[in-house]
Amino acid sequence: MGAQASLLLSGEGHQVTVMARKPSQAPAVAALPFVAGDYVNDDPSTFNLAQYDALVFCAGADIRYLPQDGSVTPQDFYREVNDRAVPTFIEAAKAAGVGRVIYISTFYPQLAPEKIGECPYVTSRHNTNEAVLALASVGFNVCSLSLPFILGRVEGLEVGHIDALVAYAKGQLEGLPVFAPRGGTNHMSSVSVAHAISSALKKAEPGRDYLLGDANLSWQGYLETWFSAVGNKQELTILEDDHPLLPNVIMFAGAGASICYEAGTELDYPRGQIPDLIKSIAEAV
Repeated sequence: MGAQASLLLSGEGHQVTVMARKPSQAPAVAALPFVAGDYVNDDPSTFNLAQYDALVFCAGADIRYLPQDGSVTPQDFYREVNDRAVPTFIEAAKAAGVGRVIYISTFYPQLAPEKIGECPYVTSRHNTNEAVLALASVGFNVCSLSLPFILGRVEGLEVGHIDALVAYAKGQLEGLPVFAPRGGTNHMSSVSVAHAISSALKKAEPGRDYLLGDANLSWQGYLETWFSAVGNKQELTILEDDHPLLPNVIMFAGAGASICYEAGTELDYPRGQIPDLIKSIAEAV
């Protein structure tokens, strides 16, 4: 979503600088000014943050980055890379005189609050969000955007999960059972997120946590949309088994849970994009 936001904001006339550990694989994003940096391990004071009017912070660790070798517990890992490192970086931006920060968060603390204190990831994102919003003050407008599952594609940027979904729908992943897990969630396009970020830069209120979203879909409906998009329309059976592409380990609200809601309208962004987006991605992959 950071790539999509960078392109949109640049197209709107903002002077955008991208900070990441390494340059983007997407040519259009790679053409923007770039600063190599690691928000966890680098000293924020080395980045000359005073030169920027605003910061859009899209980083943050989830289960994809959790070491699987047992070298660190999930609690300690998330505490270091989220709870400590994110507010530290944003506090440095505040000290440098950056006037506005948009922090990208997740919807779980709002919509599955019972997991706070139980699930290390949800607990961490809750703690991080609270610490970031507590930095809001006169002259420092910081808000958070809490997002659902995000779907998007930028030319040149490989997303293995999306490629796998297309191959799965086409029947190209031999040996993988074809079914849908129980439950569902809200989905939103990365383009919608980019527009929401642009809107937040203009009118977000300090200290606010904005819950964003678009399409409520069961996992059955979501996967069947992919199957239809590749010309392999079928009705999928719902099973309790762990799904190979949508495993229980990423279902932080719980296996089989359904998270459905209507997002607020305080921020401006396009909606109703998911079906057409799935079709366009399937055609492009």
